[in-house]
Amino acid sequence: MSIEVLEKIQLIVTHAPHSSQSLLFFGLAKTLDIKKGGHMYLLIKLKEMTAENRQLAYQLIDLVISESVSDDQWQAFIASIEKTIKQAV
Repeated sequence: MSIEVLEKIQLIVTHAPHSSQSLLFFGLAKTLDIKKGGHMYLLIKLKEMTAENRQLAYQLIDLVISESVSDDQWQAFIASIEKTIKQAV
């Protein structure tokens, strides 16, 4: 699995940090970042994503589950989208 999905999600968040799609991705990523939290995310939230973005969400989940992204790459991704969203406030 390519880490290209992280770049695609970063572009979505950067382009529209306060859009519902960006915030849904942010919520999913932050949830996936809590390793001992059981990855609690309401799957019904995926229904609120566009079909294209839902596919990105599935790829993001798969990336985390398959451990195909390094800790450094993951932390940089989380920091980047979190900074983008906070700066847009």
